[in-house]
Amino acid sequence: MFRKLLNNYYYGKSGKGEYRRGDLPQNRWQQFREMLRVRLAGLFRLNLITALAFVPMIYVLIITLSALLTHLAVVAEASANPQSPVFSGNSAQEVYSILFTGSLLLIPAIAITGPAQAGMALVVRNWARDEHAFVWSDFLDAVKGNWKQALGASLMTGVVPLVVLVSYQFYGAMAENSTFFVVPQMLVIGLGVIWSLALVYMYPMMVTYKMSFRTLLRNSLLLAMGRLPHTAGARLVMLIPVAAAVVVSLATPNWMYAVMALAGYYLLFGNALARFVYAALSNAMFDRLINVRIPGAQVNRGLAEVEDIDEGEEDEPDAPTGPQNKPGSLV
Repeated sequence: MFRKLLNNYYYGKSGKGEYRRGDLPQNRWQQFREMLRVRLAGLFRLNLITALAFVPMIYVLIITLSALLTHLAVVAEASANPQSPVFSGNSAQEVYSILFTGSLLLIPAIAITGPAQAGMALVVRNWARDEHAFVWSDFLDAVKGNWKQALGASLMTGVVPLVVLVSYQFYGAMAENSTFFVVPQMLVIGLGVIWSLALVYMYPMMVTYKMSFRTLLRNSLLLAMGRLPHTAGARLVMLIPVAAAVVVSLATPNWMYAVMALAGYYLLFGNALARFVYAALSNAMFDRLINVRIPGAQVNRGLAEVEDIDEGEEDEPDAPTGPQNKPGSLV
């Protein structure tokens, strides 16, 4: 019995369909709410089995944030008491040194998360469109099939913060002599933001379509820029816990508790929840912009069509569930 419980926990249960044909969600928002409710426990399990890959990154972020907050506290104390010898030196240079060290440490810490993110992307992609996925076995299949591209994407993601930081500092120093360099300084920040938005689509696209790494990067960037309000909105919503932790850290002396609570949130549930939100958005964008251009590709998986609603009114309670989709050319 104990072994059966463990198998159900790690592999999940195929079970029966969640809906009769007439009960299928009729729009994306309804589908998202229902799938989130149904898969809430699964997201928790998925987050737990992938947490180890994200521990180094979270640790680096914690020590970097702790160093910054400690430095700000010292500066505030020195500002309140100009005669205090607690702090002496260039505060801006100290902040840059802390951020530079943290950015260097983030490169390997983020790089190792790539395969895990690919595995999570496949599982939550299926869940978000009301399809079954085994938490552990499908996760491993996605890792084995996409680890090279995933490592490439995560390695580039790890390098981006360092490039943005160094470029911003360089052009900032040049801008002291010429305001023209404010333009490339802001451009560097914009490119970093666009890359972070492209990550919303990168891993879902990686596990859904067969394409070269170069095409993957290009399409992800184009989607991020073409659907900027939707993508930025999803990113901002998922950053609410981070913003809350920062506000608590700056407004109260108990910043360590806020940082620990934020780390616990992402290690236990937050990462999988974010992946699920991004998967739901990606599914909608792929159907609208990519799948309609692929002959035979399925669109609107898990959503009711007109004939489903009409037939659902005549179905008996034990009628077969879910639409019978035709095979497509996608993963």
